[in-house]
This record gives sequence, structure tokens and C-alpha cells, in this order.
Amino acid sequence: MKPQVSERERGAALLAVLLLVAVTGAIAAAMVEDLRLSRSVAVNASARDQGRLFADGVEQLALLTIDDRVQQSPERTTLAGGWNGAARTVQLPGGGSADIIVRDGANCFNLNSVVDGQPGRPLVRRASGVGQFMGLMIALEVPEADARRIAEDAADWVDSDALPGPSGAEDDAYAGGPAPYRTGNTLFADPGEIRALSGMTPDIYARLRPWLCAMPTSDLSPININTLGVEQAPLLAMLAPGQISIDRASRVLAARPSGGWNNQVEFWRTEALSELNVPLDVQVQPQLKTSWFSLDVRIRVMGSEYRETVLVDSRLQPSRIVQRRWTD
Repeated sequence: MKPQVSERERGAALLAVLLLVAVTGAIAAAMVEDLRLSRSVAVNASARDQGRLFADGVEQLALLTIDDRVQQSPERTTLAGGWNGAARTVQLPGGGSADIIVRDGANCFNLNSVVDGQPGRPLVRRASGVGQFMGLMIALEVPEADARRIAEDAADWVDSDALPGPSGAEDDAYAGGPAPYRTGNTLFADPGEIRALSGMTPDIYARLRPWLCAMPTSDLSPININTLGVEQAPLLAMLAPGQISIDRASRVLAARPSGGWNNQVEFWRTEALSELNVPLDVQVQPQLKTSWFSLDVRIRVMGSEYRETVLVDSRLQPSRIVQRRWTD
């Protein structure tokens, strides 16, 4: 004779079964999601590693191209051949591609030129570098008072002492905020570091960023007057703040000889520049030969895209990479 099961017991059993099914389903869904995420992480890691390996190969190809250009024209670097800013695409195995752009890497304001000296030794304020930074900002329509403060702040940020310069700022200026910090007391490693300066604002930084670089030396910006574009006239105007207007600088660059200037004397003797009062260190600052090249690399592989910026030092042959930065 079968045992009698009440309706209440049957309902409880059904509820237990349904609960067990729901819990099991939730566990299975969580396991599937974990598996999906693990697979995505593995694919992304593989794509990243493969992209960086491809970038290494593309970099070596670019270095060979740079060395060929330096060896073909050891005395001067000009825009002949349309190499500056031109994009080149390389097809990669597996259907990927790499875009690479080679530029003159020194046609910018070197933030580290606001001081004189080398890392590991005392760094001291350089008046000509501070003046050029201020001149560049004024040329870019930054108010003079702000430009002076930011330029002096930059020198105090890098120099080795703890004494604020005129209109500058040292540790005391940064110690009282909600997130206190100190000055770097060493060369800038990246232009983005100037966002920490006390006088900097997001608007001014956005205006300045395309014109700035942080080279691994404190040399005055080694601008190549034979590769400088007319649109880069503010970089020429900054060499003599208050003496060269943007219009005058543009005219000088537009009138550049087709093969470039042969020497610095010829450049400074052009009609628009011959009467300027320029210090000796600035007179020898403009260069005829590019020693620093920048590479913009974009890798597309396995559905992902990676970007890399590279700074190349070609002062010694073969050229070598001295800075590398990645972004996704």
C-alpha cells in the first residue's frame, strides 16, 4: 500500500527542486561569465603582446630609414622627399596593419631647457630658457602675467634648490593643498607633468600641449630651421621674445631657400632677422641637422588597436630609442 503524501509536502518538495534548479542555474551562469571574461583577458593579453612585438619590428624598420636619411645628408636635414609627417602603412601577418609617422622630434619647446645642468648634478635656472617658454606662451595668446608665472614655476619645479625664483613656486606653494606634494627637483620626463604647476590651468595646458616636449637633456630646444613649418612660426618667434612677431616668423619661414639655409649666419642675416638683439647661446640654438626624431606608431591586430610614441636619438649611429610610451 502506497504511503499517502500530503499536498503540503508535495509543494515543499517542488519548491526545494525549483530552488535547487535556480541555484544551479545561477552558478552555471556565473561560471560561463567567468569563462567568457577569462577568455577575453587571454585574447587581449595575447593581442597586446603580439602588438608590441610587431611594434618592435616596425620601430627597427623606421630606425633603418632614419639612419639612411642621416647618412645621405650628414650636414643638413631638410624637408626634401616629404618624409616629415608622412604616414606609411605596413601590412602585418594575420591581417593586421601598422601605421608609422616619422617627424622631426625637436621642433618643439623643450621644457627641460628652463634649467642648465645634467641629472645627478645641480640644476640651475636658465634665463634664456625661461624667457623662451614665456615668449612661446605669449605667442599662443596666454596672458603675460600667467605666462611669466608658469615659466618661473617650471624652472623652480626642475631646479635643485628650494628657493623660489621671481614669481616662481617651491615646495611651500604645494604643501598646503588637499593633496600636498613637492616639486620634482629633476628634469621633466613627460610634458604632462606641468599640469602640477601652481599657475597651470586646463585651458592653458590644452593650448600649450601640442608645442611641448620633454627631452632627456636640458639643452635649449634644438629647432631645425630647415624642417620647421610655416604653421610652427611660434617656435621661431619664441627665440627672441618681444622681437619676432608671429607674422614676421611666418614670412621668414615662407621665404626659406628651397634647399634650406646653409648655416646659422645665413639664417640670422635674413632681412627680417638681421637687426635683432639675440644672446650668443640663442644665436647657435637653431640647427641645420635633425638629431632627434619622433615616431608615431599605430598597431591594429586581433581586433585591438595600440598606439606608441617613440623618441629617437640619431646623434650617434646607429640611432637609438631613448623614450617609448604606450596608449590603448
